[in-house]
Amino acid sequence: MIRILILFLLPFILANCSLNEDSKIWNKKKKANLDKNIEVLFEKKKISYNELNPDISLNLLKIDIQNKIFDNKNNFGIQKYSGKIKKIKNFRFSKFHSEAETDLSPLFLGDGIIFFDSKGSIIRFDNNQKIVWKKNYLSKFEKKNHPKLSFMKFKDKLIVVDNLSNLFLINIENGNLIWKKKNEYPFNSEIKIYNDKFFVIDLKNVLRCYLIKDGSECWSVETEKTLTITNSKNSLLIDENVVYFINNLGDLTAVDIFSGDLVWQLPTQSSEIINTTYIFKNSKLVSDGKSIFFSNNKNEFYSVNLKNGSINWINDISSSLTPIMIKNLIITFSENGYLFVIDKERGNIIKIKDIHKIYKDKNRKKIKLTGFSISQNKIYLTNNDGKLIILDLQTGNILKVEKISRNIMSKPFLYNNHLFMIKNGAVVQYE
Repeated sequence: MIRILILFLLPFILANCSLNEDSKIWNKKKKANLDKNIEVLFEKKKISYNELNPDISLNLLKIDIQNKIFDNKNNFGIQKYSGKIKKIKNFRFSKFHSEAETDLSPLFLGDGIIFFDSKGSIIRFDNNQKIVWKKNYLSKFEKKNHPKLSFMKFKDKLIVVDNLSNLFLINIENGNLIWKKKNEYPFNSEIKIYNDKFFVIDLKNVLRCYLIKDGSECWSVETEKTLTITNSKNSLLIDENVVYFINNLGDLTAVDIFSGDLVWQLPTQSSEIINTTYIFKNSKLVSDGKSIFFSNNKNEFYSVNLKNGSINWINDISSSLTPIMIKNLIITFSENGYLFVIDKERGNIIKIKDIHKIYKDKNRKKIKLTGFSISQNKIYLTNNDGKLIILDLQTGNILKVEKISRNIMSKPFLYNNHLFMIKNGAVVQYE
C-alpha cells in the first residue's frame, strides 16, 4: 500500500522540484547560464610591467634648473635643491578632518608661505614660522564643512577659490578682503591667470573666466556633466591665447581665451566613465608648447597635439601623478611603483625600473604614490606610508629611504633650495 502511495505521489514531487526556484539543483544550472551572459562593464584593464633597461644611465648633465612658483604650462622641470633632508621648520595649522588630504599646495612667497587650516582660515607665515596674518571669510556652517582652498598670486593680491563655491580676492600684505563672490557649484581645480583674468573649473565640469578686479564672470564653457563627485582636482594650462583643460570625464578641451569659443575637444574615455568618475583620476596637464602630456589611472599616457587636438601617441602607463619633462625625456611613475623614462617625441619607453621592490609583496599592494619632484641630480618620491624615497636621477637607483611621517603626506615641493611637504597639521620645511 505504501509503495503504491509513493508511486502515486512521485510525479507531483518531481514536478514541484522542477518549479521551485530555491532548489539547489536547479539553481546551479540557472546560475551557470547566467554567468555566461554577465558582461563586466567597468572592469579596469590590468597591466603588469617588467623592468626595461633598468641599469642604463641617462645623460642629464648640463640641464637647465628652474626656480618657478607659477607656470601656465605646468612645465616646472628641474628645481634647485641640494639639501640633506634635515627638518628645520614646521608651519603649524589645525588638522584637517581627513588624514588623506594630499592634493593640496602651499603658496610659496619669497619671505614665507600661505596655507589654510581645517576651518578655512587663510594663514600667512613668515620665514620664521610666525603668523603675519590669519583671516577667515567663511560662515559658521562653511567652517564645519571641511573647506579646501586653492591659491594663486597676482601682483600684491591673492586669488582664492574653494570647494564650497566661494571665490574671493585678498590683499596679500594684510589679508583684508577686496571682494567675495559665490558660484553655483563648488570649485575643484587649480587656478590659472592670464593678464587681467583668471580661470577655474567647477564640479559640474564648467570652465569659468573671471575678471580679477571685481570677480565678474567674462564667460563660461560647459562640458559634459557627471552624476558623481570626485575629489581629484581638474587641471588646466594656458599657451598663447588658448586655455586648455581636462574634466573628470577625461575630455580635453581647448578654448579661446578672449571669447570662450571652442577651439577643439578630444574625448579620451567612452561614455561608461560617467558612472565611475569617483575612482577615475587624471594627472595634471603639462605642455612643452607643442604637445600636451597627461596620464590617468586607466593605463593611458597621452601626448596630444597642442594646436589641433590630434593624438601623437598613447602608452599603457597607469598614473595620476604629474609627469616631469627634462630635455626630450618625460619622467613619471606608475601606480604600482615603477619608474618610467619616455621619449617625448615618439612615445618610446626608454627605461622601466621597479622602485617599490623594496617592499614585501604582501605590503606592496597597500603602497600608493602621492607625488614626486626632481632636483639637479635626484628624484624625491613620496608614498602614503609616510616614506620619502630618494633616487639618483641618472641611474634611478635608490640612494636613501627616509621615514618622514607616520601618516600620509603630500608630494614633495622644491623651492628656493628647500624641500617642503604637507603633513596633517603642518607644512614641514627641510634644508
